[in-house]
Amino acid sequence: MIHSKLSIVAASGFFLASTLLGPTPAHASETDPPQVELVLDVSGSMRADDIDGATRMEVAKQAFNDVVDALPETTQLGIRVLGATYGGKSKRVGCKDTQQIVPVGPVNRVAAKNAIATLKPTGFTPIGLALREAANDLGDTGSARRIVLITDGEDTCTPPDPCEVARELAAQGTSLVIDTLGLTPDEKTRKQLVCISTATGGTYASAKSEAELTDRIKQLVDRAAQPPPVTPAAVTGASDCPGAPLLSAGVYTDRELIGEHRFYRVSVRPDQELRASISISLDRPLNRDYGVLLKAAALDGRELVRGVDAGSGRADVLSTGLRWSASSFPFSSNDSSSDSSSSSSASTPADVCLIVSNSFASATAAGAPGMPVELTIGLTDASDTPDAPGLGRGWLLLLVLAAAGLLAGVLTGWLTRWWVAKWREN
Repeated sequence: MIHSKLSIVAASGFFLASTLLGPTPAHASETDPPQVELVLDVSGSMRADDIDGATRMEVAKQAFNDVVDALPETTQLGIRVLGATYGGKSKRVGCKDTQQIVPVGPVNRVAAKNAIATLKPTGFTPIGLALREAANDLGDTGSARRIVLITDGEDTCTPPDPCEVARELAAQGTSLVIDTLGLTPDEKTRKQLVCISTATGGTYASAKSEAELTDRIKQLVDRAAQPPPVTPAAVTGASDCPGAPLLSAGVYTDRELIGEHRFYRVSVRPDQELRASISISLDRPLNRDYGVLLKAAALDGRELVRGVDAGSGRADVLSTGLRWSASSFPFSSNDSSSDSSSSSSASTPADVCLIVSNSFASATAAGAPGMPVELTIGLTDASDTPDAPGLGRGWLLLLVLAAAGLLAGVLTGWLTRWWVAKWREN
């Protein structure tokens, strides 16, 4: 997912915005604690004894036990395994081998340790299927959700491709993050784990010892226990500015189809500055050379300011932002008539239209659902941008440049005459 941080209006402003300005961002619920599920690879490759003289499986078990002992009582924890039960050669059977051995809920240390103790390296590595099932295990309660994948190798059961599964989960617009941990990973495994984590805004790390693995799992679980301060509010942009939803300061989430334009409105007082940003998650394969555009415009369509971002090839998020202040870039806000009094326009808020558009193209996935969009809006006290020096900033600099040019010309002429005179003497 995509999370930006800006100051949010005070509580009274929230109440007013909810009644007058439509949807506003909601805080993460304190009654819905974050949930985390550990997904452990128990495939046959975990038999390798190349970590501190122990097998990878033994190291993972001990790290899990240490983490379970250190978990706070309030942690909502689940454990899922892959490749743990089928040791045969049938890929059709082995690639369905994933089970949840500890359901998501308040941590039960005895049950968790007993479940982990029985694990033995066995079969295939269906990472894509395990991630999809882990997301189902966590459900969609509205709380922050985190999957921590620990594996020593890449998926051996594609399809489904685990990176595509991660993009699918990100496209659902839910608060789900996947972190990946590689046990002594090779380059192919590292690239796959990086792809999985970045698709959902997660992190990748590698571990080559029991201490490293324990420390990294603890960090990720602790991070999952801290919900984000603001949950984006769902909003639906319009196809034109007059019909666009009127938004207050906050964080919003929407979806935009390939080649679509989405419109939103923000009311800005003359003494305020609008600061807006967008992030679009690229959750599907796209043709090369693409970009996103965020524009602020008057209601009559006149462009005020814009921000752009572009990419080519592999990327996961495009982001851009803009600033606009009525004091620096004035326009007739909600009344285009020329007889509006200056005193009235000086105190009347201006409705600014925010337009989000893209230049994406895809040969296989151009339809619904649209790309996940996160829109952040901030309203602060207006601040004038500093003037940059230039020739138009007064006559002094121009005179200095003219004098320097004259002096350089005289000096060059004198040196040339002296050199010619010396040459003739010789």
